[in-house]
Amino acid sequence: MIVNQTAASPAIEPEKTHVVLEHVFPRPLNACFWEPKNRFIFVGSEELGISRFDIQSKTIVSMVGPHDSWVRAIGSTPDGQVTFSGGYDGRLIWWPTDAEKPEPIRVVDAHQGWIRALAVSPDGSHVATCGNDLAVKLWNTQSGELVQAFDGHQWHVYNVSFTPSGESLVSCDLRGFVKVWPTKGNVAADGTDPAKPVSRDLPQVESLYKYDTTFRADIGGARCMSFSHDGARLAIGGVTNVTNAFAGVGNFAVALVNFADGKAVVQCGPKEKVNGTAWGIAEHKQGFWIGLSGGSGGGWIYFWRDDSAEEFFKLKLKNDGRGMALSPDESRVAVAHADRNLRVYALHAAAT
Repeated sequence: MIVNQTAASPAIEPEKTHVVLEHVFPRPLNACFWEPKNRFIFVGSEELGISRFDIQSKTIVSMVGPHDSWVRAIGSTPDGQVTFSGGYDGRLIWWPTDAEKPEPIRVVDAHQGWIRALAVSPDGSHVATCGNDLAVKLWNTQSGELVQAFDGHQWHVYNVSFTPSGESLVSCDLRGFVKVWPTKGNVAADGTDPAKPVSRDLPQVESLYKYDTTFRADIGGARCMSFSHDGARLAIGGVTNVTNAFAGVGNFAVALVNFADGKAVVQCGPKEKVNGTAWGIAEHKQGFWIGLSGGSGGGWIYFWRDDSAEEFFKLKLKNDGRGMALSPDESRVAVAHADRNLRVYALHAAAT
């Protein structure tokens, strides 16, 4: 048992995780984000734009705006005032989080091709994006101006994440190459400064990439990425042991590395191999990791302790999971499901 330090709330016990909320949407879901003020959960689905789900009223507000594509990249400023969406159309949009009828504050044509992921800095001053044009970009959240374009990846960039201190930005591409970019001090005032910041390259995460000789296709990349609370470790999730790149057939895997030198600590995966991809990863403040698997092997939530390759508990989900978000107080997990349902799972025993 893991004892919660907050006496007013139920003790965190991963082994007793259970569904506390289910809400169906018009189309299959592919992403979710839990707003930091615990008012809303935003989802991306197989329709245009994003949707805002009010946790208390259980109402849905559609936020389409100029998006003419699916959206997987969602985030917000720490104060919850502004929400960002990045679409497969390459557009980055600023939204008023709690407006009754949200209209875009700002629209930027940020990338040529997909925006695969975005991340907001801990102080809320910058939002980073990455995508299929091989670029990583840093934007001012107040003005919408491009602060810096980071060039160096040779393949589609799948994910970005700020360090907890906000002093660096990490990106990972299709082939598992990881780059660390400075975000303070020597960052150019605009995106045209010839003195481009130079990345610190971490070792390639080879297990999360494969070239399929049968289908002549690359498959891999950081489908999810997250830092430990202290910033010492970086978890990068994706798919390994791929046997069919066309159908995405492989096994769920998360590589846990030391951020200082990029050396592998452990590769986390289920005791019993399951076909799927890691679509979500987060460290809980009580010292364990949570990962979401989704694919032909169904949906699973896995829990494992630091430095352990195998889970200490797993939960079979009702349907394939495609996106995961940890609540601000870390007592619940939201999962975007392929069966159109947003489900919320409590990490403690059910009330009696």
